[in-house]
Amino acid sequence: MPDTKKFFENLSGAGKCVAVLTSGGDAQGMNGAVRAVVRMGIYVGAKVYLIHEGYQGMVDGGDNIKEATWESVSSMLQVGGTFIGSARCAEFRTHDGRLRAAQNLVKRGITNLCVIGGDGSLTGANLFREEWSGLLEELVQSGKIDEAAAQAHSVLHIVGMVGSIDNDFCGTDMTIGTDSALHRIIEVVDAIMTTAQSHQRTFVLEVMGRHCGYLALVSALACGADWVFIPELPPEDGWEDLMCQKLSENRLRGSRLNIIIVAEGAIDRHGSPISSDSIKDLVVRCLGFDTRVTILGHVQRGGTPSAFDRILASRMGVEAVLALLEASPGTPACVVSLCGNQAVRLPLMECVQMTQEVQKAMDEKKFEEAVRLRGRSFENNLNTYKLLSHRKSDSELPHNGVENSKQGPCRSPFTVAVLNVGAPAAGMNAAVRSAVRVGITEGHKMLAVNDGFEGFSKGQIKEIKWGDVGGWTGQGGSLLGTKRTLPLKKLDKIAEQIRIHNINALLVIGGFEAYLGLLELLAARVSHEEFCVPMVMVPATVSNNIPGSDLSIGADTALNAITDTCDRIKQSASGTKRRVFIIETMGGYCGYLASVGGLAAGADAAYIYEEPFDIRDLQANVEHLTAKMKTSIQRGLVLRNENSNDNYTTDFIYQLYSEEGKGVFDCRKNVLGHMQQGGAPSPFDRNFGTKIAAKAMQWISKRLREFYREDEGRVFANTEDSACLLGMRRRALLFQPVIQLKDETDFEHRIPKEQWWLKLRPLMKILAKYKTSYDVSDSGQLEHVVRLRAKDTDNSTI
Repeated sequence: MPDTKKFFENLSGAGKCVAVLTSGGDAQGMNGAVRAVVRMGIYVGAKVYLIHEGYQGMVDGGDNIKEATWESVSSMLQVGGTFIGSARCAEFRTHDGRLRAAQNLVKRGITNLCVIGGDGSLTGANLFREEWSGLLEELVQSGKIDEAAAQAHSVLHIVGMVGSIDNDFCGTDMTIGTDSALHRIIEVVDAIMTTAQSHQRTFVLEVMGRHCGYLALVSALACGADWVFIPELPPEDGWEDLMCQKLSENRLRGSRLNIIIVAEGAIDRHGSPISSDSIKDLVVRCLGFDTRVTILGHVQRGGTPSAFDRILASRMGVEAVLALLEASPGTPACVVSLCGNQAVRLPLMECVQMTQEVQKAMDEKKFEEAVRLRGRSFENNLNTYKLLSHRKSDSELPHNGVENSKQGPCRSPFTVAVLNVGAPAAGMNAAVRSAVRVGITEGHKMLAVNDGFEGFSKGQIKEIKWGDVGGWTGQGGSLLGTKRTLPLKKLDKIAEQIRIHNINALLVIGGFEAYLGLLELLAARVSHEEFCVPMVMVPATVSNNIPGSDLSIGADTALNAITDTCDRIKQSASGTKRRVFIIETMGGYCGYLASVGGLAAGADAAYIYEEPFDIRDLQANVEHLTAKMKTSIQRGLVLRNENSNDNYTTDFIYQLYSEEGKGVFDCRKNVLGHMQQGGAPSPFDRNFGTKIAAKAMQWISKRLREFYREDEGRVFANTEDSACLLGMRRRALLFQPVIQLKDETDFEHRIPKEQWWLKLRPLMKILAKYKTSYDVSDSGQLEHVVRLRAKDTDNSTI
């Protein structure tokens, strides 16, 4: 197959002018997007302008449109909001306003516009583009520009990035700002849960989302809320009694608190608003519970952007500049967005039209249609929440065999064991909770194994019930206990425990040891028939080094810990000036945390095992930092993966930098250590853990039915595809036989042979002003918005 790689060095911005503006409501991460557009634009040789105060600044012109420099976006990555300002602009809605805006752009030679905002802002940009040639004609006729200027600027290229905390734009899985808003909500929910527990209170939390319930839905999923109200799917008539019944049942089962989450645009089936106060009054009147209302308001828009939003904004900003460079006169206005972990380009108006269709469906009370139009990520969240939120009574539970009245009495339920293996990772507990509750809903008896395979061999196994996992989503570490011990030397004892407890399936949640353990159990099927049961692994490790999955539970929380620490360190360096920090991250031989953490923190360099470096590279980095100290950005940040090189240790690099930088900058070092494994899980890890474990349990249920031998009255699974890893691959969650992943694994260094995130490394280098090569083979294809069909949700992303 011929090499089809395409590199962006062939794209030049020389002679081109790019402008960037933020419009509509602000969102954390907008500054990261502006920074990426400015730096990528300057990097390729284009002139880049910042348009202050959104469309208003474009209409008013003057000092509102300023040429940007590399330094003008320094220190902006970690700042919330938008430093170039955003304003609602009535004038831009008028023809005369757009005429003035066109004149201001032509005056500066700008024909490439990057707009960061919501659907209203992007629709306005598209209208501006469609009117462009007519606007130039008018300006020529009125003598405000000459014919030559009109010819030279005859085409306006538009690329949009969606900045909105509501995640209300169709065509993208996540909009810039959504993850940060979820961080604010979950911080508040975690704090409220401790006080609610103390006083046995019910809390009603109102979150933003006038027309979209994404924030309410995902925060409900991430904190295990008792009830959620969203505009896309109003509750059925009679919901008041059902909700009160559920709250009451939860209290009777021993819960000391209730959490109800309400989107500000929540309505009932008849279109009447459901307010947080009305819910409070209902709970007090019907149940007499001590109930409080908390309205989060603009707290959700504020604060520093999460690691996810910084990476998303940086990727989208670079992609937007590439899209502008590659645009031809016939290219439609596009929006750069995220699908799974892939950056994609979609026609702007297709996305806007589908977004408007959602509202139309809601107005017409076609609520199921509205949910479907929101996209696979939204629908998957909703289905998982429904699955986990309501405990079925024993009479409602399926007797999970082949249900047929002709086959006589139903047999006892299947028994499924859940265990954590490897180092602890934030989000493991959310995954266990999800697996246990989905398993119980499917009619299984669920067993919890303490302390991994070691505990398994010692018989540290007990039944775990619905109520036992209440409140687990927000807990860090591993409540089941986890060990790195592999099963190979304990096979006989583990097999014995499987017999004693009649275990029919295994769900293993963990890191590389879990993967190795599953391979060992699979190989042992030859000698131990007990291991001939369905087995599935869910990846959970901060290192993100599991073959078969682009992401692991726990990695996002670790990235946020690294980013937060780097922010503080950069702040201390900005006070002392001329200081470089060398920071060591975890990850074993996998450079994910160092590389992606470096991109999120705005690092100057990141040393990793996967990209070999020598003394010349270290010298080049020192020279680069020396040059940087002569600018107004007088600080440096260098990340090093713990096992990146046996000889170029953190101490060695620190001493080298200290010696070579004498008289120019001084150095400090910081080893982050186990703080990367600790802390409360991020919203992403709670959500990812919850959904991936639910999907794994559904797979187990299906496999148990397939492999049940009626004549022998037992489960017997001895095929390759009965021992799988469930991982996220590009845009989908896929079950992959672990035996087939062996060829993709570097066992010596405990990493996959190919890692998708290595393609992000050039972005960090570009944004830190290093000359580098960047493979853009995946870019440039304008895709189309796909309407979701029912079957598409089977492999949907998070």
